Amino acid sequence: MSDVSGVVNDSAPRSEPALFDDEASISDLKVKVAESWGEFARQLAVALPQLPRDTTLDITLDPTASGTGDAVYGVQLLLSGEEVLGTAVGNADLPQAYRLDRTAVAGLVALGWAPPGVVTGSGEAFGVRGRVEEANRLASLVSRTLRDVYGAPHPAFLTYTARGADWSAATSAPPLGAARFVTVTEEAGEVERGSEEAAADRGLKELAKGLDQLPLADRVSLVVARLLRTDPEALPIDPDGDIGIRSGSAMVFVRVRENPPLVDVFSPVLTDIQPTHQLYAKLSDLTNRMPIGRLYCADETVWASVPVFGRDFQASHLMLAVQVMTGLADELDDRLAGEFGGRRFFGEQERPASGGDTERMGMYL
Repeated sequence: MSDVSGVVNDSAPRSEPALFDDEASISDLKVKVAESWGEFARQLAVALPQLPRDTTLDITLDPTASGTGDAVYGVQLLLSGEEVLGTAVGNADLPQAYRLDRTAVAGLVALGWAPPGVVTGSGEAFGVRGRVEEANRLASLVSRTLRDVYGAPHPAFLTYTARGADWSAATSAPPLGAARFVTVTEEAGEVERGSEEAAADRGLKELAKGLDQLPLADRVSLVVARLLRTDPEALPIDPDGDIGIRSGSAMVFVRVRENPPLVDVFSPVLTDIQPTHQLYAKLSDLTNRMPIGRLYCADETVWASVPVFGRDFQASHLMLAVQVMTGLADELDDRLAGEFGGRRFFGEQERPASGGDTERMGMYL
């Protein structure tokens, strides 16, 4: 067997590499997303009994990702002894343009939420009460509420905070799938971006020195974790082993392939799209103008992909690919959707307040 330089390597494994592996395109995206939600619910069920009593857990749809501005859709869980009080945002806490329509309100009630004012302590929000031992039921309720009613397309679009009895924010919390834990420093906006970026550049150089001895998957995890300013153990990894990164209205995945060694940075730019000659021509034209990577359509989904060589792996190459892909996917989904239709990973039709003014339920609900 020969490597890319043409030198014969008799010690190389004899298995043939997948030269035309379209696994990223032919995998069922809906199944992939459903598995990520399942992982979020499982980890939430595990986390609830472990949290200190009198802890308040807030899980919200990141408004910077959903484009909902001042409208914050979320669920709050308050642990008091062995009881849990759950509240879900209702129209009293939402701006006029983003209030829940009849379908969304009916969805909340069907899931088991009581209307505002029914459950003691819920105030003007929808409420539910349960016990810590019912963590599985509560976790499923929260997951379905955020996904099916509030319209979160993937757990990576969620943020969460934990606060103690004195309302001080915790500096750490159990992982909740691909959701992002937000610290008090991030909430207060006290992060000094310039100094952080300089430190990240210095850290990357130091990181690159020690990567050569690690397996490719470990090297990728370290680099992506540094890019996202988190720990490798806290990376949102789905059941397929892909690292999920949310970027605006787009979702980017990082997948490691061992044979041949390759890192694929890819994104489902648009889903539910009807392939046409004009679409294929547009994707071909855009691909020809890209310095690296490709755009293609498979299974009614437009994909963008940028590969990074795993052999002689360079951390800077992966970071550049991730940065390019996150910007590219978030820009292309809007551009292509306007021309060819389809659904963005997070689009207008997924938002919970999609009905007209005549369908609004008003301030009570």
